[in-house]
Amino acid sequence: MTHDQILTRRIRLLTWLFILALVLSGVSAIPILAELDWLLNVLGAEAAGGPSSSSPWMAWLFQVRAGLEATGNQYPFLFYGTDWLAFGHFVIALAFLGALRDPVRNRWLYSFAMIACALVIPYALVFGGIRGIPLWWRLLDCLFGVCGFFPPWLCRKWSRELELLALTRQRP
Repeated sequence: MTHDQILTRRIRLLTWLFILALVLSGVSAIPILAELDWLLNVLGAEAAGGPSSSSPWMAWLFQVRAGLEATGNQYPFLFYGTDWLAFGHFVIALAFLGALRDPVRNRWLYSFAMIACALVIPYALVFGGIRGIPLWWRLLDCLFGVCGFFPPWLCRKWSRELELLALTRQRP
């Protein structure tokens, strides 16, 4: 296998991973209440006595569930916002098909992804603070930006290397 093929294979693998993460993140934005109920069930929170006998983390999850239930009962149309959030994730994931096709020409997508991931951190910290989200939850959200940064960073690096290899071959 040539070095070009190895780089291309790595880029495709990490790009597919990034696309999959975007799609899963989008999918998870749609059935929020059902997912939260599932999580509380898996954690055995109801069997452990509910919100009154829970850790701060569990108490937060119960509070979130109560808010989602009240919102769903009185203002279900507000969940339309999370449907659009999911749609945004799907559309961004589709854009990365161009990077799969030609990672050198579409290297800008990797830069875009890195910028978006970096912006997750101030966004989560500022708007989470405004909305009363506990700091530990905002830091967890920040991890998505931190972890999401590295696959596109590597892909951008490797696509630049592919470009340089092609340019080297073209020189007489």
